[in-house]
Amino acid sequence: MPESCSILIVEDDPAMRHLIRDTLATEGITAQMSEDSRAAARLIAESPIDIVITDLMMPHLDGMEILARAREHNPDGVVILITGYGTIESAVAAIRKGAYDYVQKPFEPDALTLTIRRAMEHVRLVRENKELRAKAGEQRGGELIGSSRKMVELKKFIAKIAPFDTTVLILGETGTGKELVAKLIHQWSSRSAQRFLPVNCGALAETLLESELFGHVRGAFTGAESDKKGLFETVDKGTIFLDEINSISPAFQVKLLRVLQEGTYLRVGGRDPRSVDVRIIAAANVDLEKEVEAGRFRSDLYYRLNVVPVQIPPLRQRRDDIALLAHHFLASHGAKYGKSITSISARALDLLRAYPWPGNVRELENVLERAIIVADEDELQPAHLPKLAASGEDPTAPNDPLMSLEEMEKRMIVKGLQQTGGHKGKTAEILGISPVSLWRKIKKHDL
Repeated sequence: MPESCSILIVEDDPAMRHLIRDTLATEGITAQMSEDSRAAARLIAESPIDIVITDLMMPHLDGMEILARAREHNPDGVVILITGYGTIESAVAAIRKGAYDYVQKPFEPDALTLTIRRAMEHVRLVRENKELRAKAGEQRGGELIGSSRKMVELKKFIAKIAPFDTTVLILGETGTGKELVAKLIHQWSSRSAQRFLPVNCGALAETLLESELFGHVRGAFTGAESDKKGLFETVDKGTIFLDEINSISPAFQVKLLRVLQEGTYLRVGGRDPRSVDVRIIAAANVDLEKEVEAGRFRSDLYYRLNVVPVQIPPLRQRRDDIALLAHHFLASHGAKYGKSITSISARALDLLRAYPWPGNVRELENVLERAIIVADEDELQPAHLPKLAASGEDPTAPNDPLMSLEEMEKRMIVKGLQQTGGHKGKTAEILGISPVSLWRKIKKHDL
């Protein structure tokens, strides 16, 4: 719950005002009171309140006016209406205008505290979303996103090794961001003003890879009608990132070793050694030590590459970064598709954090890109994450075993509350029942 969640009770009836305050106090929740709606409006204007609990019918300013003032001064705040008999339609209208929920007099103490607890959780979640959006905005797009202990340690290590002009071997699972790490090493090095060039060795055939990296002379092979510079020559004085280094052939490993040892290479078909000043950063998608043991990778090349190993943790080992990454991708892909998803519901965030992410950050980005495309609202919901939601229990799934109507009703209410972040007004609308009926069913099933 928010540590500094401010709550204001606006009620002209002294007995009801004190009853609400005392009910909350028994749950350890502190609230200030106002018997005059005009004084309450001044309080709201001077110091925006997180949660306003207001009577609907009052002299001077009614609950609808208090709602409008509270929303004006604190759009992220919550307003809960206390309604009497015959004012339910007005309460529902207030919900359409932005009220969080309402409680009908005479109310059950448990019902009131349940509503306030959910409102406090809503305030906490809104704050968390805003903080995460701000943090995500502070991160430059080309850098690693993350503030967990593991990522802080990784960035410190990168900052320590980047200035030293040495070969680096990046280790990590697929999708962890090896190219981003390589780019960050380059940006924090003395070569940052020069070119950074990523090359996927696994995407090129051996003959083409050698020609691309080292260049060729005229007549070296069919179609070589003129001399051509290689990528090493193009990126001279800069940094080259060789991804999937494990895929290169033993013959080419010897030639790459020569570059590392002597700083020279031969163009394909050429005889004159050429010098090059390039920092090499390599990465592999398999365990290179095992490749050496199996005889598929030269040990001398491995030791030359593995001067400074950098290990990137998988996403499942830094779940604290998932929310921050999610907001980063919501902002970047939202701008790409002209969508504005500014928050993530508690249940959707739970799904994101619970999923194992075998594809790591790349998979998370793909899942969120799809969610942005299909979403028609400004908050990410579990329904936008079908791949993740499928791993949970779905009471509407056709293959589920038969169950009683009472159990089905209970599950549907729980599912509705999860999808709306605990908002009973929206849940009632989705389920096609009145808010009062929903309250009774929540009480009936002890939810």
